Amino acid sequence: MSRILMVEDGHDNAFALLDHLCNAGHEVEHIGDGASALDRILSSPPALTLLDVVLPQIDGLEVLQKVRSHSDHPIIMLTARTREVDRLRGLDLGADDYVCKPFSPREVVARVHTVLRRHAQRDGASAAPSKAVSFRDAHGGAQLEGHALDLTRRELLLLRTLSRDPGRVFTRSKLLEAAFPEALDVNERAVDGHIKNLRKKLTAVAPSHGWIRSIYGVGFSFAERPA
Repeated sequence: MSRILMVEDGHDNAFALLDHLCNAGHEVEHIGDGASALDRILSSPPALTLLDVVLPQIDGLEVLQKVRSHSDHPIIMLTARTREVDRLRGLDLGADDYVCKPFSPREVVARVHTVLRRHAQRDGASAAPSKAVSFRDAHGGAQLEGHALDLTRRELLLLRTLSRDPGRVFTRSKLLEAAFPEALDVNERAVDGHIKNLRKKLTAVAPSHGWIRSIYGVGFSFAERPA
């Protein structure tokens, strides 16, 4: 059983979701404002927080930002803000997932289990960066499952970023920061072309596995080969 903190100002939504979480075997605490939630997360962290964006006192994005300055505590955002820019901002600030209202409580429970499992793997023995990818040094080349890769500097930086945390979804803006650290006027879509070329080179070495996965409307993640 996991202790879940649900930070939700809309009580009807909260109670419906609370019932599903409890039926799934979780212990759930409900808080209705951002300031109290921030204090609870920092003083007595639950296993995971479900965090609404629109909250009294401190909004959910500010809570997320303050928590991320201290820890990588699992947080799933719940919000009625469905615009792509809002989703991307939450993910850029470090949210583990983003669920738009109206949502299915069963879907939220499934996402809770996915995020908890991913964090358990990250904190355990298998939590390391990808075992399939290795780097010779900070500026040198890379290998995929022992096979040398002929990568450009941008591709190398992208692969280093993606493979250090398999399964994590990186937004285009995060990948842009990683691959173009010195550029100020590069469009986020420039990432797509380099990802396309990187995919081809990974597939040429190991064609039986899709190493880089696209997350529609968000970005990309590195898919470790199943053990």
